[in-house]
Amino acid sequence: MNINQHLIIVTPVYEDVEASSRLIKELAVQFKQDIFVVAVDDGSIKQPLEITGLEGAGIDGVVLKLRRNVGHQRAIAIGLGYVSEHIQPHQHVVVMDSDGEDLPSTIPSLLKSLESDQVDVVVAQRKSRVETFRFKAFYAIYKRFFSLMTGRSISFGNFMALKSHAIKRLVVMQELSIHVAGAVLASKLRAGVCSLDRGPRYAGQSKMNFVGLTLHGFKALMVFAEDVLVRVGIACALIASLSVVGAVAAVILKLLGFSTPGWFSVALGILVLMFLQTGALTLMTLMLTGVVRGGTVTTAIAYHDFIEQVIKATVSSSSK
Repeated sequence: MNINQHLIIVTPVYEDVEASSRLIKELAVQFKQDIFVVAVDDGSIKQPLEITGLEGAGIDGVVLKLRRNVGHQRAIAIGLGYVSEHIQPHQHVVVMDSDGEDLPSTIPSLLKSLESDQVDVVVAQRKSRVETFRFKAFYAIYKRFFSLMTGRSISFGNFMALKSHAIKRLVVMQELSIHVAGAVLASKLRAGVCSLDRGPRYAGQSKMNFVGLTLHGFKALMVFAEDVLVRVGIACALIASLSVVGAVAAVILKLLGFSTPGWFSVALGILVLMFLQTGALTLMTLMLTGVVRGGTVTTAIAYHDFIEQVIKATVSSSSK
C-alpha cells in the first residue's frame, strides 16, 4: 500500500480502547489528515482495537492485529517493521504510547529538532513526570546502575521521531524487539534530545507494575550484554587479584610473627575462597562474552509471523 502522508505514527495498544480512541482524536485535531496511524493491537481480548476509531476521526491508517500478546517493545518493533516496507525517503515516523502520557501537542517539537541534517532520531527527555516518589527514586538508581554496567546513559523511553533511513537501520537489529530505547543507543544513530513534559493517562490504570518495570529495565541491559559481561569480568578479576595480594600479605605477617592466634587461618581461608569464586566467575563471564559475540546475528524482524490481520481504514472524501 502507498502511504501519502508526511508523518507516520506508530503506537502499540493493549486492552486500552478508551485511551487509544482519545489519542487518535487528538492526533486528528493536531495534524488534520496529514498523518498515517499504524496502531498495533497487541493481542487484546477484552477490548480489541477496531478500525472504526481511525475512520471516525477521519484519518488514514491501519490496525495490525497480532496473533498473541507479545509485549510493548516487540509490538513497537512489529509496527516499525510494517512501516519500513512502505515508508518513503521524505517521510518521518513518530513512536508514541497510546495512553496519553506522550502528548500529541509535543510532536511538532520533536519534528522541529529532526530537521537538522546532523540528526537521525530525536528522543523525548522528560522535564517533568506524573509519578510517585518511589518510582522517581528507583528510576534515578536504575539510571546510575545502567551507566555503571554499560558505560552509557539512558534517560528516554519510546517517545521519539525518526527519519526513514533510521527506521531501515533499526528494523534489522534484533535488539529492537527487546528494548526500543536500548536499540537506538546500540544503533549508533545520531540522536538529538528534546525536553518535553509527560502527560497524565487519558483513562484507566497502567498495566505495568513494579516487577514489569524492573524487567523492562533489565531488558535494556540485555541489549548491551557483551559490555555488561566484560565489566563484570574486569571487576571479578580485580577482586581476585586483590585477594591474592591479601593472601600474600597474610603469609608475610605470619612469617614475621605479627599475626594473632587463629587470625591467619581465618584470613587466608576467606581470601582463598574469594579468589576461587571470583576467578571462576571471571572465566564464566569470558566464556559467556564469547557466546554472546559469536551468537549475534543481524536479521530483519520477521513481523509477518505475528500479524493475524491488517485492517485498513476506509476514509470517505467527505470526512477529509
